[in-house]
Amino acid sequence: MSKLRCHISISLDGFVAGPNQSEENPLGEGGERLHDWVAALAAFRRAHGEQGGEVNASTPVFEESIENIGAGVMGRNMFGPIGGGAWGDEQWTGWWGDNPPYHYPVFILTHHSRDPVEMEGGTTYHFVTDGIESALEQAKKAAGGKDVMLWGGGHVAQQYLAAGLLDELELHVVPVLLGGGSRLLDNLGDADVRLEQVRAVEAPGVTHLKYRILPRSTPTSS
Repeated sequence: MSKLRCHISISLDGFVAGPNQSEENPLGEGGERLHDWVAALAAFRRAHGEQGGEVNASTPVFEESIENIGAGVMGRNMFGPIGGGAWGDEQWTGWWGDNPPYHYPVFILTHHSRDPVEMEGGTTYHFVTDGIESALEQAKKAAGGKDVMLWGGGHVAQQYLAAGLLDELELHVVPVLLGGGSRLLDNLGDADVRLEQVRAVEAPGVTHLKYRILPRSTPTSS
């Protein structure tokens, strides 16, 4: 059965992006440091057509994270600059160039409708205006039985977590303090979120904490 998985780097004080995000600084001030651990890996570089890099305890974690993924879901503010309204004269096609690293359909949550955009390498962006459930339903259909990756950002991950739609969460906890920015685990309200830890892996510059999201309890009738 297809699962919705989220693997996301997070600072020790709970931020997945730093303050003052912009087109020039998409991960906010200091946010790039959250991804130093993965950018150094040979497996990551190979997946992006690059050479060199390290092999360490993070390698199997990263390799597992990209296995069996058939589609992705992403928020508008991860796909493009924060505060973007209409798509603009240049028809924004993401931060990742002509050949994005996904190579499968990616469903972008947005309030602004737009025709699908087909990129090189098998990535097609689909723009979903009718909510998180619709985006997930379309992504699971497109995934053809494989899992769906929830790429973020933090606000979108909060919505799926609060709605009980997320099956797996892996936090890559980086020992930096950003002091502000986009938090992952805020604004959950009274959502009944219960986690079961699956594993903890210590690696250079990061600790990987993997959780399974437990099914919500069903009220018993009296």
